[in-house]
This record gives sequence, structure tokens and C-alpha cells, in this order.
Amino acid sequence: MGRPPDPERRGRTLARATDYVLAHGLAGLSLRPLAAALETSPRMLLYDFGSKQELVAAVLAEARRRGAARLAEHLPPHRGAPGAVQAGPRERLRGIWSWMSAPERAPFVRLFFEVHADLLAHPENYPDQAGAVTDWFVPLRAALHDVTTGPGDTATPTLVMAVVRGLLFDLTTTGDRERCDLALERFAGLLQA
Repeated sequence: MGRPPDPERRGRTLARATDYVLAHGLAGLSLRPLAAALETSPRMLLYDFGSKQELVAAVLAEARRRGAARLAEHLPPHRGAPGAVQAGPRERLRGIWSWMSAPERAPFVRLFFEVHADLLAHPENYPDQAGAVTDWFVPLRAALHDVTTGPGDTATPTLVMAVVRGLLFDLTTTGDRERCDLALERFAGLLQA
């Protein structure tokens, strides 16, 4: 039995591979060009991740983890937070939309839709992709705690993610920011504090 991969090297490689995939997408991803871009070899990628599928799964999980962490950092504080401006659920939903739909998030949004389209055609390539939805539950529940039914509420974050995902798809497809922003405002108006 060989030595296990070095966790620090694997972590650095995962971070760089995630950056690469966010910049270039997954379509036609090949280990040889990826390895060249990361200044490593296909053999080392396989050593660190086991297979191309496991590397892709790790990259997608890292992209989601980054997105959820950055979203949490950019939300307006909730009511009752020490020194916080009194932001209610509507303002926090606007903050979620504003952050997720910002032009600098476009690579993540494109990757998100690319994966979902490929997932529909090739579910066997994405055995554990429920996290693409469920990984957002914790930050969304925290952001909208005053309109959820408690720590086990999955319906509220599912609804919010469905609306935001739909509006992101619309915005990415049509570029109609004004209409998408208006639709988000209508949905935000439905939230009850």
C-alpha cells in the first residue's frame, strides 16, 4: 500500500483546480491541460484525487463551499446582531440576490448551470450532487432565520434557492437585469418578518 496523498499539496491543488474550472468551465475538461495549467502532471492529479470524477466532485464541492462562505460574509446583519443595522428578511434576501447576481459571480453561475445541464444528461457522472442544493441550506437558514420554521426547515431555503436559481438563469440567458431585479423585489415582498 502506497503513501496517502499529502493533504496540504492536495488542498493547494484543489484550490487552483477550482480556480481553473471557474475560469474555463467543465466542458471538455481533460486532465492533461488541467495538469499543465496547474504545473503538475495527470499522474499526480490521479494520485491526489483517485480519478477524474473524484477531482471534479471535489472541485464542485469547493466551489459551493466558497460560494456559501462568501455569501454569508456579504449578507446584511440580521436584527438583534450586536451593533447591527436593523436588516429584515427582505433586505437580507435583496443582499443574497445582489451578491449572487453580481457580474463578478458570473463564472460561478455559469459553472452551476453547466453542471446542472450535464447532470440531467449524465447523472452517473454526479453521484453526490444533491449538495448543489442542500449545501446552501445552512447559510440561507441563517440569513433568513426569522422567516424559517427552525433549524430543520428545508422548505424555506429550498424555495429561496429555487427562486434565486430561476432568476439567475433568466438573467444569464436574457441579460434583463431590470426585470429580474423587479421579480426579486416582488418575491421579497412576500417574506413575512
